[in-house]
Amino acid sequence: MMKIAVTGAAGHIGCNLVRELLKIDAYQVRVLQYRDHQALDGLGAEIVKGDIHDAATLGVFCRGVDVLFHLAAKISIGSNSYQSIYQTNVDGTKNLLKAARGAGVKRFIHFSSIHALVNEPLQETMDETRALATATAIAYEKTKALAEEWVLSQSGDDFQVVVLNPTSVIGPHDYKPSLMGQFIIRLYKNNLPGLIPGGYDWVDVRDIVRSAIAAIEKGGNGERYILSGKWTTLKELADVFGKANQLSVNKPTFPLWLARIGLPFIQLWSKIMGQHPLYTSESLSILQMGNQHISYGKAHRDLGHSPRPLAETLKDTVDWFKENNYL
Repeated sequence: MMKIAVTGAAGHIGCNLVRELLKIDAYQVRVLQYRDHQALDGLGAEIVKGDIHDAATLGVFCRGVDVLFHLAAKISIGSNSYQSIYQTNVDGTKNLLKAARGAGVKRFIHFSSIHALVNEPLQETMDETRALATATAIAYEKTKALAEEWVLSQSGDDFQVVVLNPTSVIGPHDYKPSLMGQFIIRLYKNNLPGLIPGGYDWVDVRDIVRSAIAAIEKGGNGERYILSGKWTTLKELADVFGKANQLSVNKPTFPLWLARIGLPFIQLWSKIMGQHPLYTSESLSILQMGNQHISYGKAHRDLGHSPRPLAETLKDTVDWFKENNYL
């Protein structure tokens, strides 16, 4: 029996990963529970309460574990300072990896991000050979790049490391919900005044999870794998969303300059409503300057990564939100 441990298990990818791991008889699953537990209630995974800054907790969490998935991270939205983001994404990762190595964990599967890699040149295919974005001014990108760089430097014959770099995630079991989950809910409820130019590479959370589980046996030691889907504009996504859910979605696309002018009002309104703003200065830049040629060829070859159609993802996501009273 192989023991699998997961940090960030209450997040969107994490809770989907835990659900799939628990379906496999050969695995025992342990999760590190920090605060949020809604997505983990009733699943039956072994729970260790604590966080990635507590050495004593991490020692207990890693004991007897064969493979560890590290998903816990902090994004640069709202009041999160660079220091707090760095402490979680870099220092926390180092704490966990050291504890894992000390406990004899055999394989450390680190969830990084496509944002950890340099985006340009935009006209060329983006694959695993891209440099890490350690010089960027965006806190999330920089800290994920620094963490990935350090993690990869720790790989060896006795401690194997695999890095996964997903793009923008959509799919069921989105309990928080994520920013994309909030976008889908507001689009369904017709609560969005309009869309903005640009787009991104969207991938189903279930396809990410399937590839992550394949990485337990098939991921190359010291290798990174981009887990992407298909680049689509927000307008195209809204059109696919409407057809998949038999809705009339006819939203205007505002010019980017107008969206930037409206940012202070969006942030104020979100604060009043107790929500994360859907658009930030960083997200607007990403939507405008995202690479449209992200390749998952290596992950397809080694891990069998094969993203499903966007329409299926959007339909299943809406159905899940309905079944769980978000819609």
